[in-house]
Amino acid sequence: MNSRNYQIIIAHRGASFDAPENTVASVLLAWSQGADAVEVDVQLSRDGQIVVLHDANLEKLFGLRKEVRELDLSELRKLDAGSHKGERWAGERIPILEEILETIPDGKRLFIEIKTGPEILEPLGKILQKWEKDPQQVVPIGFDLETMQAVKKRFPKHPVCLVSRLRKGAYDFAETRPTAKELVAAIRVAGLDGLDVEASKAVDRDFARTIKAAGLGLMVWTVNDPAEAQRMFEAGVDGVTTDRPGWLREQIERG
Repeated sequence: MNSRNYQIIIAHRGASFDAPENTVASVLLAWSQGADAVEVDVQLSRDGQIVVLHDANLEKLFGLRKEVRELDLSELRKLDAGSHKGERWAGERIPILEEILETIPDGKRLFIEIKTGPEILEPLGKILQKWEKDPQQVVPIGFDLETMQAVKKRFPKHPVCLVSRLRKGAYDFAETRPTAKELVAAIRVAGLDGLDVEASKAVDRDFARTIKAAGLGLMVWTVNDPAEAQRMFEAGVDGVTTDRPGWLREQIERG
């Protein structure tokens, strides 16, 4: 991932401010709003299908006290993934990863946040084997360093990024916030291509300079304030993840 090639707006779970998160409708809306990339979350169903959902538990969105891994895809497909956002979205279904991949326009990127462990490698491999476009367009990301290292080893042509919070307790830095140098060291050992961090005051020019000097890409999440997004870009961040991709771009361009 060449960190000098782009400064992009990434749609967080699609255009999730306007549409139900992690649905085909939300992703299509993000592309129509001019997002440079879309980020979605993935889980595994009981029958080993990769489904697009953030939470492992289905209670928050569906009122169902079940884990995603306890249901087969056919059961998950019966759930209404849109009504919580409003009547116009009623009947929107939980997508499988293949349906999201089919939406990616030429030159755009999909960031896939892996919410499981390495057990996702086998089904993900079957899906990515069918991907005939530029592998740079499909970017697995995730919090678990060991899992992301395994993902990179399995899919070396795809950029792979570590996701991190910049707060105490992240990874092996329990007593202090992880520094840019510590994160670079961890990413290099794992052979990854970039870093996606929680937007905070810790992300400044020095932080970005350290990450970029290591040849790594740097993204931040989740920014819905235009001034903060502009600060991030001025600091040297490559991509800003937002719930409102079209609106945020308009606000930044207005200055």
